[in-house]
Amino acid sequence: FGTVLGVMISFESLGNVSVATLHTVAPGIADALVATAFGLFAAIPALIAYNQFVYRIRNIGGQLDDLQVELLAVAEGES
Repeated sequence: FGTVLGVMISFESLGNVSVATLHTVAPGIADALVATAFGLFAAIPALIAYNQFVYRIRNIGGQLDDLQVELLAVAEGES
């Protein structure tokens, strides 16, 4: 949201002046970049944690499948 707001501020400041300069648009772009950096700072660790969680769940699921096969083999052997 902050990225969009920063770009909107930049375009608004362009509409209020007759000549566009870096001084006019820089504050809005800087705000947009800061918001993007904070978003990435939150998103990247969350994505890493999510992928580790999914890997562990799939690993446990595979182990449960192996256990199921072993239990069925034991149960069939006892009959």
